[in-house]
Amino acid sequence: MLHTLAVANYRSINSLVLPLGQLNLITGANGSGKSNLYRALRLLAETAQGGVVNALAREGGLESSFWAGPEQISRRMRSGEAPVQGGPRQHAMRLRLGFAGEDFGYAIALGLPEPSRSAFALDPEIKRECIWAGASYRPASLLVDRAGPMVRLREGRSWQVLAQHLPSYDSLFDQIGNDPSCPEVFQLRETIRRWRFYDHFRSDAEAPARQPQLGTRTPVLHHDGRDLAAALQTIREIGDRAALDAAIDDAFPGSRLHIDFQAGGRFAVELRQEGLLRPLSAAELSDGTLRYLLLVAALLTPRPPSLMVLNEPETSLHPDLLPALGRLIIAASQHTQVWVVSHASRLIATLKQSPACNALELDKALGQTGIRGQGLLDEPAWHWPD
Repeated sequence: MLHTLAVANYRSINSLVLPLGQLNLITGANGSGKSNLYRALRLLAETAQGGVVNALAREGGLESSFWAGPEQISRRMRSGEAPVQGGPRQHAMRLRLGFAGEDFGYAIALGLPEPSRSAFALDPEIKRECIWAGASYRPASLLVDRAGPMVRLREGRSWQVLAQHLPSYDSLFDQIGNDPSCPEVFQLRETIRRWRFYDHFRSDAEAPARQPQLGTRTPVLHHDGRDLAAALQTIREIGDRAALDAAIDDAFPGSRLHIDFQAGGRFAVELRQEGLLRPLSAAELSDGTLRYLLLVAALLTPRPPSLMVLNEPETSLHPDLLPALGRLIIAASQHTQVWVVSHASRLIATLKQSPACNALELDKALGQTGIRGQGLLDEPAWHWPD
């Protein structure tokens, strides 16, 4: 489980350190930085997939992703006694992302490249990567250290050089993730790769979830929901069938889920509702009903990840469905760490009923995202590698 998430110099986030629990609820007004925090977590996940540089390129490049405010906001600026203004920079511009878990911590720093004649001169470079043991970085706890093109592994009181010419666009996970002499890198890479993000289920008329699909055993729902019928049938056969039936009845009292097995091995979702003489096919379901079934398949997975992230799961759902969704999320958080970004009051109220809910409300002051009510002494212990 992750205990701490840290982000610095990314869009509206100048510096933010968040405490994390088993069930994390991120709320806040529009424009407070919820989407930026979610994107930062996605970028962290991309480090283990080999796509962090490409992900930044899709966002418009590293330079446009940097915090646009001054390097430091003084007390007089905060109080309004002095205008917000910049000055000579004391440190190099770096986008920093990091987390600490039960066993290991990780941090990455990305910066702009030195001037060159390459056609890829605007590609961001990975300047520093570190893996350490324990919940907080200390030089003595550092296990793997990447500075520029060089990667070193601690061996007792000395260091072994693992690579001297690592490409600036490759994470150390790409190059030494399978090195048998470095099991910490492999373990952390596989942990990050198991994170799951669900944020853009399709529910339009042409959505894959509405169409019959070839059915194969599916313990993990695809991020776009294309294998919904197979995922639901997998839960029935090797997962918690009672929880599946209860989740459907909680949202749609008297209704029953049915999977239609068609010719050619294709599966299709049907919902039998009380009072109707025939089941409704997936093509007939409302956007909200289909989206709820997709969330059920994601949350009741027979193979829980170490972290599941739901970005505004209330989209397209009728408000009356939100308490049932909240109860489903609370149940899922008993088996996996859950991160929910939401601004739906009924979902928020339901999630807050759980003793495990770690509710964090974001706000913005002088363009900078912060956590409402968090003082300096409330921040988790966190130190960026030098």
